[in-house]
Amino acid sequence: MKKEFGLTLKIAFPLILSNVTQIALGLIDTAMVGSIDYMQLAAAALVTNVIAIPQIAAIGLTTAMTPLVAIANGQDNTFSASRFLYNGVFVCLVTGIIIAISLELNPDILYHLGQDEKVVAIAIPYFKVMAWSLIPMTFFLSMKQFCDALEYTKVAMTFSLLSIPLNVSLNWVLIFGHFGLPRLELLGAGIGTIMTRILMALGLLYYIYHAPRFKKYLDIKKEAWKFKMDVISQFLRLGIPTSFQFGIEVAAFAISGIIIGWFGPVQQASHQIAINICTFTFMIIVGISTAGSIRVSNALGRNQLKELQTIGKSTFLLGASFGIGFAILYIIFHKYIPYIFNQQKEIIELAATLLLFASVFQLSDATQSMGSGLLRGIKDVQLPTLFVGFAYWVIGLPLGYYLGVVLDMKAYGIWIGFVFGLTTSSILLNLRFKSLVEKMIRKAKL
Repeated sequence: MKKEFGLTLKIAFPLILSNVTQIALGLIDTAMVGSIDYMQLAAAALVTNVIAIPQIAAIGLTTAMTPLVAIANGQDNTFSASRFLYNGVFVCLVTGIIIAISLELNPDILYHLGQDEKVVAIAIPYFKVMAWSLIPMTFFLSMKQFCDALEYTKVAMTFSLLSIPLNVSLNWVLIFGHFGLPRLELLGAGIGTIMTRILMALGLLYYIYHAPRFKKYLDIKKEAWKFKMDVISQFLRLGIPTSFQFGIEVAAFAISGIIIGWFGPVQQASHQIAINICTFTFMIIVGISTAGSIRVSNALGRNQLKELQTIGKSTFLLGASFGIGFAILYIIFHKYIPYIFNQQKEIIELAATLLLFASVFQLSDATQSMGSGLLRGIKDVQLPTLFVGFAYWVIGLPLGYYLGVVLDMKAYGIWIGFVFGLTTSSILLNLRFKSLVEKMIRKAKL
């Protein structure tokens, strides 16, 4: 297993840095506007929760690129990989445009979610800018997934790392109004983010067109880069269920955040701090899950089923180890981490307690991510989507609502619902992967 851990981590490390950087952009916005006042922080939380559903749906669609290209790479099929690049990026870009326009036309949805009206007034301009930022984000991620599938994971990592100082600099100027520019506060954070995402997307596009490692995929573009409905259909058959799966999960968390907003700005700001921290560490887990997915797809392309099974077991154990490690860190540092985002005593105390709840579900959160990524690697997404829907919308969210609203446990009750939803998801997804791989091996022996 030690060798397998090393092989997975070699692919995962750049993915982890890239994922953490993506989340860091949001954390930077939250930390910088949180230093102004908690109303700005609550407004950022509201937008994050509402926009999370369409955003993660778009991200889910881009992930279809990874197994399709990785399987083609395992088969040494350059033509197929290049064709998936062209058609996949097109589908993802169109999806990003449609989502952005839909959000731009419906900003008043923020007024119908039971939130503080002052918070909503601050949130709407930020909401609109973040909606348009989904276009360059989706474009960048679709190209990133192509690079990752070929195991060129350091490419997107480099661009992601460069985005941090760029975003911090733009935020500093636009949020606080330096160099003679107006003080835009939360809106400035949104403008800084969209500018950063545009530059990242253009930079990665330029690199793919000029880097020698991608030359063989571009040399055949006259033949491969054509709209093919069968290719688009393959992409959508994998991408749409994955998008729904991601959307179902994030929608449950987003709606939970909106419900917590009913309890007031302090509860919402505390929840946002805790969930941002959880999301940050979860991106490390996602990097490992994606690396496992890439390795599984590659083994499937080579028809190496025993190797596929070994990769699956090692990926599960690696993810579980990280989950336990994060749980320990949350327990030790839960009183100190929230100070990064805010200094108000009641917000800090509540956020610290929520991090203790988070420590309870770190193992199940990590292992459910492993199960989801491994199943996606063998192109099994439809039944897992139903599993995720059941775990969150039949178990986690209703239980959280009952405890939080009916029993008036507020944010604590909602977070207890997270524990049960994530645990259910983990059990169902990992049993599904184990069963499918064993079935594939038995069938190959006949």
